[in-house]
Amino acid sequence: MIVAGVDVGSTATKAVLLDENKSVIARALTETGANVVRAAERALRQSLHEVGLEEWEVGYIVGTGYGRYKVPFGNAQITEISCHAKGAVTLFPKTRTILDIGGQDTKAIRVTDRGEVMDFCMNDKCAAGTGRFLSAAADVLELPLDEIGPVSLRSPRVLKITNVCTVFVEAEIMNQLARGAAVEEILAGVHASIAGRSICLMRRVGLEDEITFTGGVSRNVGMVAALEVRLERRLNVHPDAQFIGAIGASLFALERAAHGDGDAARAKGPAAEGGGTRDPGVAAGGGAA
Repeated sequence: MIVAGVDVGSTATKAVLLDENKSVIARALTETGANVVRAAERALRQSLHEVGLEEWEVGYIVGTGYGRYKVPFGNAQITEISCHAKGAVTLFPKTRTILDIGGQDTKAIRVTDRGEVMDFCMNDKCAAGTGRFLSAAADVLELPLDEIGPVSLRSPRVLKITNVCTVFVEAEIMNQLARGAAVEEILAGVHASIAGRSICLMRRVGLEDEITFTGGVSRNVGMVAALEVRLERRLNVHPDAQFIGAIGASLFALERAAHGDGDAARAKGPAAEGGGTRDPGVAAGGGAA
């Protein structure tokens, strides 16, 4: 039995194929862009191509992320909160707090030992403290996004960045450059600013002992280091951290397929998910969990 999870994020869309042993057999990542449906289709198609499969060979598909209702081939839609919780606790069973930093939002999630969501909160000031915030800094400093993390680690001190707005931080960086501040000092300050905001979110839901870092920003070594310094502990960062939402979705898909839901859902079509009893963590008919 092969199942799939498709995580349609604001910046990137991820797809994961899982076998009956809960092993990831394929993964794919593509830019979401303006057409969410095409992004979801492209990610799934790429993951299938990786292992030479056709869509009809996939027993169950769960869509997640902000664009989950735009996954026309999905059998069910489950919120990214529940999917990140599911994926994080499966990969790191002692996880109790999850920090997910994506392109446009940041989420802090507190979970039980079974991966059930106890509480969560999101950033409340546009894209402040997100991947977009880092991208804005990279643009101003004319550096590739994947280089700003390593550059920030070269700074002997952290320059304080007062702006949390993605728009105004660009002006602050320009002012700091004009005053002679080093690029690495500025980037250390940018990462520290995001770390501070992220920790505040985690404290609002309850900062537990073991923290798992998910989302695209978890690939940034400077961001991981800034968080670990302030938290005074190591974070769980899996090599597939950016795919944890899709992994969680595929785990939900595997559970449903094991209960014989796959054939019925495919026969009725994705719209059928909106009419039944809601499962915990499932957003049916436009609701949110």
